[in-house]
Amino acid sequence: MYDDPGGWDEDAARPYFFLSYAHTPRAGTRGAGDPNHWVSKLYEDLCDAVLQLTDLPDGAPVGFMDQSMHQGQLWAQRLSQELATCRVFVPLYSPRYFNSVACGQEWHSFTQRPVFPERQSSERTSGIVPVLWIAMGQYQLPEVASQLQFNHRSFGPDYAAEGLYALMKLSYFRSSYEVAVHRLAARIVDVAEETVIPVGRRLDFQSQPSAFKAQAPPKPLRISVFSYRQSELPEGRSPEYYGPQRTDWHPYQPHAGKPLAEHAVRLAKQLGFQPSVHEFDQEADELLTNGEPSAPGLVLLDRWALQDAERQEIVRKFDSLNPSWVSVLEPWNTTDPDCVEQDQALSELSGRILRLKHREVKPSFQGDSSGLATLQDFDDALPRAAMRAKWAFEDLAKAGQGDQGSGQGGQPGSPRPSLRAAFGEPRPADRSADRSADRAADRTTDRAAADRAAADRASDRARRRGDEEDGPPPGTASGGGEA
Repeated sequence: MYDDPGGWDEDAARPYFFLSYAHTPRAGTRGAGDPNHWVSKLYEDLCDAVLQLTDLPDGAPVGFMDQSMHQGQLWAQRLSQELATCRVFVPLYSPRYFNSVACGQEWHSFTQRPVFPERQSSERTSGIVPVLWIAMGQYQLPEVASQLQFNHRSFGPDYAAEGLYALMKLSYFRSSYEVAVHRLAARIVDVAEETVIPVGRRLDFQSQPSAFKAQAPPKPLRISVFSYRQSELPEGRSPEYYGPQRTDWHPYQPHAGKPLAEHAVRLAKQLGFQPSVHEFDQEADELLTNGEPSAPGLVLLDRWALQDAERQEIVRKFDSLNPSWVSVLEPWNTTDPDCVEQDQALSELSGRILRLKHREVKPSFQGDSSGLATLQDFDDALPRAAMRAKWAFEDLAKAGQGDQGSGQGGQPGSPRPSLRAAFGEPRPADRSADRSADRAADRTTDRAAADRAAADRASDRARRRGDEEDGPPPGTASGGGEA
């Protein structure tokens, strides 16, 4: 699908280049700077260099770089317009770039436009000028990139060996960086002037395929939302944070009015996951019964929903089994008057019900009683939680079908009791005595599970202490230009 580019002023100056790059997610530590700062600096330096090499008038567009990281119709329309009008496409090569669906869509959209050499004798047949952001010698490029004939050493030997990111970060390479940027700007101008690439039609960006064939199997991530529907809210709870479905929960109103699950999907895509969204209640059957899990999981837990006694029991059982391949995040908006009023009570309730899940994460990651108080806190926490679940899921897969360990607490190979009956059978109207007995039994089971889990985790922690402290390994894939 596409739109006619009608309305474009043929006399208007067209941007020389479109800088296509993979957005890097923020590090898990609080206070971390903008991880895309160096790409922005490169863009500014390129614009300055291109201006020096051309006669562009004041105010004319030099280039375009997507810095919004927003989704939606307006964002897609802007990308489509820039891809339909720019004169040169400049992709920043990195392992993250070629795992990004959006970067592949940008590449595909640009290459739908025809390319003609300015002169019959010219050998220019492409409007793409690739840039090594990271040295790619050890990585296999997708077919569309490997087909490009490009001599990276023409930008300097240090650039070809290290990539622009290293040249920018290390003062030792300062002069090499300046040479590389000058030659890159000259190449952009040269390609723009030696090719004719007509303004194209504005394609429906979000429906475009990626130009990159999958380099690795997709990494599923099941995002489960434990919250209320608007119709289920307890008396006195404001409905403005909820919607018709439990997955509509948006706790960071008014700063983020969209469902938190949608925001989590975008962050997960930046990490290279293929996420799906579910209600926790629908996931409980798989989480709490026998059988191997189908994917790592992430639970977005609304502490208000723990006030529901029936659903509270589901979470209690989930915590007693403590599946290591499922991480839990507890958003808690400290600008929400209801949350301010019930902060201590619901924090203590969460602590009693999620005892094992609270213990398994580092103290610095748990935060204080206010939980993940802002959307920024949530953004910082999600990558580590998702990767921790992924690593545990991979450990489980490595254990294999034959490893029938006797431990519990969510350890690989451990048998897990079926709880279908517990969640499927209606409770009689009055079973207070039985419930008391159940709770006592649960406490005993919980203590035993906790002891076994602690022993297993201590052994596992000694083996992987370095990974736990360092966070996600370098090179994990993410979305770029929005996924």
